Amino acid sequence: MIIRKTAAELEKMRRSGLLVYEILHKLGGMVREGISTYDLEVEAARLVAEAGARPAFKGYFVPAAGERYRFVLCTSVNHEIVHGMPSPKRILKTGDIVSLDTGVELDGYYGDSAITVGVGELSEETKRLLKVTEESLELAIQQARAGNRLFDICGTVEKYVISNGYSVVREYVGHGIGTHLHEEPQIPNYVDRKNENPRLKEGMVLAIEPMVNAGKADARVLADKWTAVTKDGSNSAHFEHCVAVTSNGPWVLTRP
Repeated sequence: MIIRKTAAELEKMRRSGLLVYEILHKLGGMVREGISTYDLEVEAARLVAEAGARPAFKGYFVPAAGERYRFVLCTSVNHEIVHGMPSPKRILKTGDIVSLDTGVELDGYYGDSAITVGVGELSEETKRLLKVTEESLELAIQQARAGNRLFDICGTVEKYVISNGYSVVREYVGHGIGTHLHEEPQIPNYVDRKNENPRLKEGMVLAIEPMVNAGKADARVLADKWTAVTKDGSNSAHFEHCVAVTSNGPWVLTRP
């Protein structure tokens, strides 16, 4: 069941969303050569605690992994797609890209967002991957309107990404969000006719998150049971926003 939020609930989600934005904005500014992904984790944990919020990811149980996630952040570097775990041994270097994904729960409501940040000067092809991925998210956001259907969002990402010569990850998808981190509906970045295609209505909140590979779409999970990587070793980018469907069009809750 897709849970629609009231105006008062959306205001609470807005506060959670802006906190996530502020955290990611600060972390993005920290990214540079020589820093470890665990340095980013420490700062994220500090910022969440300082705000009186609760980290959404830390302690989250995933059956496929068979355990609870241990960190505030997911830090996925280069060919890592999602769920990369922070480590003091993972030192960023010039030319790397790192996806920073985090969520918080504040006053009973969740916010969730992701950005992919370059370390120093990137190659033109890597810059293009980030640009196309972020653009696919912006185009999808514009489809989050009452009266449209879910496939309008899914298909927009798929069409734009493929037209630019990249591929969309199929194993990991966006989701509804509210008083739980993951709610209905699931939001693939491609059209799957086996899925339901609900009409979008006011009050729905959708975490839309294109994950785009420079090479083929195929993914695998490392032995750590969490980190998803591209099978062909190509780079992957990830951007995410929480978007409310309103009478005035899409409202991005995770940016000012």
